[in-house]
Amino acid sequence: MEQGLRLWRARRRHDRIDVVLRSIGTTWVLEYIRNDRPMFMRRYETEMKARADAAERLKELQRAGWIDHW
Repeated sequence: MEQGLRLWRARRRHDRIDVVLRSIGTTWVLEYIRNDRPMFMRRYETEMKARADAAERLKELQRAGWIDHW
């Protein structure tokens, strides 16, 4: 598995969540990592679908009080 591209990082208090996009064969994978520990992964047919889902999840976190931080 290649290293991947971090799309965003969200922070709240002393926690952080990173989302990394990877290409694996013919699919795209989003890996959600909280405080350097894997939370979960999701597979997508296209890069565009993966990026759109990551953007929606960031909006959900922001509504819950998380802030985006690079």
